[in-house]
Amino acid sequence: MNQALRNWGRCLAVFLIVAGLGAAAADAPVLSRIVKSNVMRVGMTLDQPPLNAMDKYGEMAGLEVDLARLLAMAFDVELEIVELPFANLFPALKKGEVDMVMSGVGITAERALDVTFVGPYLLSGKALLTKSEELAGVVDAEDLADEEVKLAVLENSTSLAYAKKRIPDAELVVVPEYAGAIEMVRNDEVDAMLADMPICLLAANRYEDEGLKTLEQPMTIEPVGVAIVDADPKLRNLLQSYLSTIQDHGMLELLKEKWFEDSSWADDLK
Repeated sequence: MNQALRNWGRCLAVFLIVAGLGAAAADAPVLSRIVKSNVMRVGMTLDQPPLNAMDKYGEMAGLEVDLARLLAMAFDVELEIVELPFANLFPALKKGEVDMVMSGVGITAERALDVTFVGPYLLSGKALLTKSEELAGVVDAEDLADEEVKLAVLENSTSLAYAKKRIPDAELVVVPEYAGAIEMVRNDEVDAMLADMPICLLAANRYEDEGLKTLEQPMTIEPVGVAIVDADPKLRNLLQSYLSTIQDHGMLELLKEKWFEDSSWADDLK
């Protein structure tokens, strides 16, 4: 993270950390644990570039990694990123193994029945990663209704739910991580990967010489936010205050420019 973002984070901590004082109470179990332990545990897959990933040097990178660092600065605590498969993120949250989840998690009504969302900090949407010119021209799910397509989709993701609901005749190959799905597209094992637009866009840019491409516009609009447990309204309010300040002061736009507009950093990915 560059010096400007570090300075913003320090300023945010100075102005907002007072809001967290005295929060160690029975109705703030997670926030109380964060304050007492001086550690904020964030669950991520670390295989969703440009949102979160591991580079070839063993360092964590991505918009959500930088955003988590800013939040930890604001809380004035250490950051611990807990790497888990996507399907294990919500169970870990409910078991108290992580304090929050930031991993390209779409805010949906169904998920909101189980967890509380803070944000959103990003708008995403469903897209296809493919070698097919025809599939790259898809506008919405109706364009796939009469197609015999084989799609790779992430386990327990909104992409899987979307495919089952909107593309019921498609053959779905459910995978535990995006890296495997991208390899399937590269090796012509599936017709396309159905995933969030930023992930498809980055993969299309990285492997453009292999003929990979994605849609010009996402098929849906999907807000992305931080997932926390329902039982901690003080943590929710504090996180929302921090995220709003980060956005209002332009830090979020800096992160989007860094990770979405210049993909040269992708050369350092594993």
